[in-house]
Amino acid sequence: MAPGIEPHDETAPGAQADFPGEPEDAQAAGQPANLDFTLKDMHGVDVQLASFKGKVILLNFWATWCGPCRAEIPSLVELQEQYKDDLVVLGLSVDDTADKLLPYAAEFKMNYPVLVGNGREDVQEAFGPLFGIPVSVIIGRDGVIAKKHSGIATKEQIEREIKTLL
Repeated sequence: MAPGIEPHDETAPGAQADFPGEPEDAQAAGQPANLDFTLKDMHGVDVQLASFKGKVILLNFWATWCGPCRAEIPSLVELQEQYKDDLVVLGLSVDDTADKLLPYAAEFKMNYPVLVGNGREDVQEAFGPLFGIPVSVIIGRDGVIAKKHSGIATKEQIEREIKTLL
């Protein structure tokens, strides 16, 4: 994501209440997710996205400076706890360093892998275009994108989509 891009405003004219986002979001559904990436988590451990195939994956693009991202995190924490046997939430911070992520994740009690996406535009492009953050990509057990949300999504919206994939 280019510096200076602001988070998407889901309250803008033309935004739909139940499907915030860009027209490209609908086009992503049904496409195979590119899980051929290995990223470092905030502890410096390699995480292979493909290792989560077989579970429902919620890949959330976010940053510590993003207000809507901050508002969305408690719902992601709840969903990870509630569906921990079938769901993996992956938080991919688009431009923060690991030293900034560690205290932030502790403060928000993030119970899911927090990945360092700083310098990994290749991953953003694979799930893009990303016009702002947060962006959540929900991937079925079969590795196919079921839904993409640009802008903040409510817990109820995400849960409804997850339940159809369990």
